[in-house]
Amino acid sequence: MRKLIYIASPLSGDVERNLDFARQACRYAISQDVTPFAPHLLYTQMLDDGDPAERQLGIDMGNQMLEMCEELWLCGDRVSAGMEGERKLAESLGIPVRQISTEEIQSMDFSPTQGMVMG
Repeated sequence: MRKLIYIASPLSGDVERNLDFARQACRYAISQDVTPFAPHLLYTQMLDDGDPAERQLGIDMGNQMLEMCEELWLCGDRVSAGMEGERKLAESLGIPVRQISTEEIQSMDFSPTQGMVMG
C-alpha cells in the first residue's frame, strides 16, 4: 500500500496559480509512488475560503486528515502561515515533515493538470 502524504502549499495571493501549483505538487507526489491528499484542492471546491467560518471548517477538516497521514510535504519555496500551522501540528503528532522545492516539483514533465474527463 502506498504512503498517504499530506500536501501543503500556499493558497492565498494568486489563487489560480497556487491551485495549479498544488495540482503539480500532487502529480509530483503520484510520480513518487505515494498517495497525495491536498485539502486546499478539495475543500476550496465546496467551501468559501473568504468566509471565516467556512475557512476555519476547511482548516479543521484538513487537520483531521493530517492526523491520518504518514508524512507532511511542504511544497514550494514559501511557507505560508497556514502551512506553518500544519507543520507545527505534524511535528506535535510525530509525523515526518519534508520540504519539496518549487524547482523539484516543476522539473517533472507533467501532462496537463486540469483533471480527467469522465465519460
